[in-house]
Amino acid sequence: MLPVSVCMIAKNEDNHLEECLKRLRPCRFEIIVVDTGSVDRTVEVAHKYADKVFHFAWCDNFSSARNFSIQQASNDWVLIIDCDEYLENVNLANLEEALSHNKDSVGMIMRNNPYTVQGSRSIMSERIGRLFNRKYCHFEGSIHERVRTLDGKEPESFQIPLTFYHEGYVSESDKRMRATRNLEMLLHNLEEKGPSSYIYFQLGQNYISLNDMEKAAHFYKLGLDLNADPNSAFVQSMAETYGYCLMDLAKYDLAMSLKDKYEQFSHRADFVYLMGTVYMKKGLYDKALEEFQKATTLSAYSRTGVNSYRANYHIASIYETMGQPDEALIYYKKCGDYEPAKRRLKELAAAASAS
Repeated sequence: MLPVSVCMIAKNEDNHLEECLKRLRPCRFEIIVVDTGSVDRTVEVAHKYADKVFHFAWCDNFSSARNFSIQQASNDWVLIIDCDEYLENVNLANLEEALSHNKDSVGMIMRNNPYTVQGSRSIMSERIGRLFNRKYCHFEGSIHERVRTLDGKEPESFQIPLTFYHEGYVSESDKRMRATRNLEMLLHNLEEKGPSSYIYFQLGQNYISLNDMEKAAHFYKLGLDLNADPNSAFVQSMAETYGYCLMDLAKYDLAMSLKDKYEQFSHRADFVYLMGTVYMKKGLYDKALEEFQKATTLSAYSRTGVNSYRANYHIASIYETMGQPDEALIYYKKCGDYEPAKRRLKELAAAASAS
C-alpha cells in the first residue's frame, strides 16, 4: 500500500460518489470522505467504500473544508479528488518513484474533460495540482482553492501517472445555482483582496457557465491585462478562452489583438489554432493556413484535435475556398474519422460522380 491518503469533500454527490470510490478502491489508497451537509445518500455510499467518513459544518470556504479533510489523513501524502472524477489510468510503481524525489512539490494529475463543439463531442485535457505532502503544502482561497506552500507561495510541480475522467454533468438549474453561488463568493473575494488574475479568470469561467460571453470576456481581459505568468496553466486557458468568447461575440477585430500575446503562448497548439481561426474569420487565408499548419507540428495542447484533425479540416476548407480542390482532398483525408471531414468527402465524391 502506497503511503497516500485520498481526501474528498462531498455534498449531495450520491450520483457520482459510488463510481468514483469503486475505481479508487483497487489502488489501496486510504480513502477519506468529508461530508459538508448532504441530504441524499452521500454519507451512506461513503461508509460503503471509504476508510474514514467525517462531517464538516459548511462555512462558505472550500479551503477550510479541504484542509480539514487532509488533517484527518493517516499519511502525509494526500491526493485530492472530486466526487465526479473517475480514475482512468494509474501506474503505482512510477507514482511511488515520483513521490520519493519530490517531497515538497505538488503532483499534477491529468484530467480529461468532455465538451461539445460544433455538435461533435471531444476531450480537453489539463494538468491539475492534486497530490502533495501536507508537511509542506495546504489549500488557500475561499473558492476555487489552490495548493500553496505553508508560507503562501506557489510550489514547484511534477507530473504523476494518474489520469481521471471528469464526468462533470449537472442539470442546467444546478449549474446556474452553483455559478450564482460562486460569483457571490468570488466578487466578495475580489472586493476583500483586490485585483487578481486568478479571480478574474474564475469570474470569467463562471460567466461562461451562465452563458454570458460579454461578461466572461470582460473579466478574462482584466486578468490578462495584469500580465500574470504565461507559463501558468490558468493563464494559458484564460488567453485561449478569451479568444473563443470574442469569436462567439463576432468581435473578430478585437480577437486579432491576441496576436500581441503570440510570443507568450505560441508554444501551445491551442493558441496557434485559435489564431488560425481568427485569421480565417477575417479572410486572411494565407495567414490562417500558416497557423493551422504550425499547429499540427506542436505537441503541447489541451483540446483534442487542435494539432491534428481539427487543424487539418480547416486547412482543407481554406484550400476549397481558394479553389484548390486537390489540396483540399489531401487534408480532408488526413482528418481520419472526424465526422465533418467524412461528410465533406462524401459530398465531394457525389459532386464529382454527378459531373
